[in-house]
Amino acid sequence: MLDWILCVLVSAIFADPFTSGWPPVAILVLVYGFFLGLFGFTPGMYLSGLRCVSIETSGPVGIPRALLRGLLLVLVIPALIMDEQRRGLHDRAVGTIVVARPTETS
Repeated sequence: MLDWILCVLVSAIFADPFTSGWPPVAILVLVYGFFLGLFGFTPGMYLSGLRCVSIETSGPVGIPRALLRGLLLVLVIPALIMDEQRRGLHDRAVGTIVVARPTETS
């Protein structure tokens, strides 16, 4: 939800998100591609204490897989169908899992 609010606010800079629904969706896919691909979390996931990582390596999935995950996520239905690990179809398709982000200690 935090990521969606951010995307609506950013898209309001160049489009009216209330009359055109595609700009926030496009920004969401790009945000997922960049942040998940390189860091393993989006700004909203960071604030929520979550990470989305590769099921095989536990690290970031890379930009192509993160973009595909974002595209599948905006279809909504894949996110509603989950397995026993609470992985949606979009997670299973690209080999990701959402986990708690390790806490930082000083």
